[in-house]
Amino acid sequence: MSTSATIAFTFPGQGSQAVGMGKDLADAFPEARAVFDEVDDALGQKLSEIMWNGPEDTLTLTANAQPALMAVSIAALRVLEARGLDLKSHVGFVAGHSLGEYSALCAAGTFSLADTARLLRIRGDAMQSAVPVGEGAMAAIIGLEHADVEAICVGARDAGICQVANDNGGGQLVISGSKAAVEKAAALATEKGAKRAIMLPVSAPFHSDLMAPAAIAMRHALDKVEKHNPVVPVVANVRAAPVTDAEEIANLLVTQVTGQVRWRETVEWFGANGVTTLYEVGSGKVLTGLARRIDKNISGVAVNTPADIDAAIAAILG
Repeated sequence: MSTSATIAFTFPGQGSQAVGMGKDLADAFPEARAVFDEVDDALGQKLSEIMWNGPEDTLTLTANAQPALMAVSIAALRVLEARGLDLKSHVGFVAGHSLGEYSALCAAGTFSLADTARLLRIRGDAMQSAVPVGEGAMAAIIGLEHADVEAICVGARDAGICQVANDNGGGQLVISGSKAAVEKAAALATEKGAKRAIMLPVSAPFHSDLMAPAAIAMRHALDKVEKHNPVVPVVANVRAAPVTDAEEIANLLVTQVTGQVRWRETVEWFGANGVTTLYEVGSGKVLTGLARRIDKNISGVAVNTPADIDAAIAAILG
């Protein structure tokens, strides 16, 4: 097995944003600054100013957080590439959590950077407007198995839509749907022995059937954008298996809007197929922590500071 086959790059999703993210990369590396400038131009907005100076509640808005997180991921990747890393030669697979899948696809050349920024702006706006504020909800369920949480969602559906949105691994699942149904499911989960059932401070019920209007919006947007087969396989959220055809990827991205992010199974797939190191490229360390909980034989490494980039280059290129 080649060394590249043991390495996968992963890209974080919403919740990993923080005011100031990417500023140290932009200050240290012209390649990174060029990414932020290009994203600003593509969106016709100084998104980088919001990323670096806040306010936090503006950065956290779905329509801003999604392209912002992608920009930090691609900025870090471009710096790695400028120092000799070649994705096709040195990395076996890519994957991203929810919006992070778009970062992965940009990294692998399926979409251009400008198109990815615009797609994520459309996605964020469409997801936010799909459900009136206050009608949807999400909750984290800690300490129950996937099958148990699925059964709880079924038991709550007399109150509305309720389904598993994210299987994050390590005993953490997120449910999504109608507010009354999610609240009922959270109460049921506690009764069934969940360690915790926490209503999440989110602005919409992501990855649920309530997002159907956003899926239609993404179908239209993805049909119009130029796309290429990725240079390395992308392990898709809704399939937890690698995909290499651009049109199939677009179809799966539409499904992903209402479908489940199968992150636990994605990491398990990596482990079963020889991947030993997951580099989390971008803001935060959420996926790095999840990797260790899902598969003890996989090491997770966060890459989001200049020092992280130096360490990653030394480890990958020797």
